[in-house]
Amino acid sequence: MSTKLLPDELKSLAPDELLINEFFSSIQGESSWAGQPCFFIRLTGCHIRCSWCDTEYAFFEGERYSVDNCLARARDSGCSLVEVTGGEPLLQKAVYPLMKGLCDQGHEVLLETSGTLSVDRVDPRVRRIVDWKAPGSSVEDHNHPQLLSQLRQGDELKVVLSNRADYEWARDWYQQNANDIGAGIRLWFSPTFATLSARDLAEWVLADKLAVGVNLQLHKMIWDPTARGV
Repeated sequence: MSTKLLPDELKSLAPDELLINEFFSSIQGESSWAGQPCFFIRLTGCHIRCSWCDTEYAFFEGERYSVDNCLARARDSGCSLVEVTGGEPLLQKAVYPLMKGLCDQGHEVLLETSGTLSVDRVDPRVRRIVDWKAPGSSVEDHNHPQLLSQLRQGDELKVVLSNRADYEWARDWYQQNANDIGAGIRLWFSPTFATLSARDLAEWVLADKLAVGVNLQLHKMIWDPTARGV
């Protein structure tokens, strides 16, 4: 892991402290919860650089908040659904008590993670949404080799695709690993918003008779695709 890609401030955080890029309430744009009101907690910092990343502002921008402050903001949001995202949220140690605290408060908690780090320490009540990297991401070699075995019923896998070559790679990867993706784990193919037509992807999936979902970024259809806080 290259520390040059991370903000220096991550090294000096207290055990109960997080570096937060933004809090916001919006409509959940992806996964099985798409369309539902959701409170987002976006953590600062990422150790990889996907070619299609749409949250580069989260690489270094952030302010310090205690876990208790984050919990209070989630409680005050009025949203029962909360997503912890990034950046890569699992880089910060205090994310684990944050997720536990959110579950203890009665929230349905989603974790959006890059697929490059182990998820075995995540509270079992959290729904883990894992971004498995295709070659077009430029970071395919960072996929965590044991991650598929760590997934459980209720978790979800998402593969972001930027072109036909990515699709063919993902199709072959799915067919080769279908037995390793446990029962009750949903798999999504998601087109990059600017470079791959959702219609093309849907037609490819139908033509190949794949048992996967086509996942669109609903929030980018509702609001400006470059807007923050949505």
